[in-house]
Order: sequence, then structure tokens, then C-alpha cells
Amino acid sequence: MRSVNDVEAYLGKMNREYSPVEDQPGTFLVRGGTNMPPTALRVDPPLVVLRVHVGDVEGGDAANGELFKKLLTLNAKSLVHTSFGLEDSRIVLVSALELENLDYNELAATLDEIDVTLAQQVASLAELSKAASVQPGVKGNA
Repeated sequence: MRSVNDVEAYLGKMNREYSPVEDQPGTFLVRGGTNMPPTALRVDPPLVVLRVHVGDVEGGDAANGELFKKLLTLNAKSLVHTSFGLEDSRIVLVSALELENLDYNELAATLDEIDVTLAQQVASLAELSKAASVQPGVKGNA
């Protein structure tokens, strides 16, 4: 069975910049591309959970229909190892991998998908979120 040491060895082999999170054993912040938020990676047997905060949802649910549609479309058409979700008012990109069977290629593919998705999609998602927050006549907008 794999352990946190195996996951850390994989990160080292990938030549990725990462750092352990103090007071949270088995948790690392993994750096991706320039100007991209770090990915939190937590080894929490039986899973390895990866999560990155992409942005915040502004405005009410009704105002964000296009944003939510875009997130679901990306989940269905573009993403294999990860998916977008909502956590309170935050948009997150998440993945959960089985620790027992985890291999180097699976972890590398998941982190690469996160990097590519952030690089390709964050700007358009931010625009959709901003557009929803300024629609006139929608309750809850500024």
C-alpha cells in the first residue's frame, strides 16, 4: 500500500515545487504555473485529495446560470481526472485518487490537468462570475 512518503517521492520525481503544510501531516501545497493558485494535496487514507480554489461566486444562484452551465459543461466534456464544484460561495477544482493503487503517472496526469484547466479556463470563468454580479434587476447583486 502506498503512503505519504510515496506521494512525496512522486512530487519530487516530477520536479514540482511543493511544500508541506505545517501542523497538517500529509498535506502539501503544490505549485503549478506562474500566477496560478497552489493546489492543496492531502494524503488522507484511503484517498489522496487534490483541491484548488479557483474563485468566488458573486451574486445569487439565479444570476450565475451561465457560470454553472459552463462548469458542468467543462466537467462533462473536458475533464477526466478532476471536476469543478461549489463549496459555499467558492468555485473549486477537485480530484480524489485511491492511495492504495496510486501510481506516478496517475498523480502526474491529475496535476497536469489541473494546471492546464487553470491556464485555459480561469479567465473565462472570472468573466462569467463578474457578469452575473452586475446584471441589473437580479436580487443580491451590487
